[in-house]
Amino acid sequence: MKPFTKILTAVDFSENSECAFDYALTLATQFNAELTIIHVINEPVDLRGFYVPHISFEQLEKEIEEGAAKMMEAFCAEKLGAFKNYTTAIVTGIPYDEITATASRIDASLIVLGTHGRTGLDHILFGSTAERVVRSANCPVLTVRLPAVAR
Repeated sequence: MKPFTKILTAVDFSENSECAFDYALTLATQFNAELTIIHVINEPVDLRGFYVPHISFEQLEKEIEEGAAKMMEAFCAEKLGAFKNYTTAIVTGIPYDEITATASRIDASLIVLGTHGRTGLDHILFGSTAERVVRSANCPVLTVRLPAVAR
């Protein structure tokens, strides 16, 4: 088995992604690996041409990015403790595309993702970012579901 030297984890600040992050941090600590924490802002719907009171599309995008940066900063301050070997990234796009592209760009040796474990109609309607990453990643992917008591 190849050692895990670069671990990528994606967070959307949900309970599911926090649970997966805990695994990613534990593995990064145990393997002395670099941890990259990514948050993907879903490509916003283009609201130009629609009435959105008191805010331009560009301003809305800027506010979303600023909010995500503040959430990432608070998340890292709360979760990382003494761990210093990490980088963060906030990108806009389709989550599974951005996760796999970032993993390739940094030459990740492992991706750690939370999954909602949707089944049936929910899975058909919403799909699964984790499933798409598993299918297209160039490295192993660890998916983590919330324990049953937390759901």
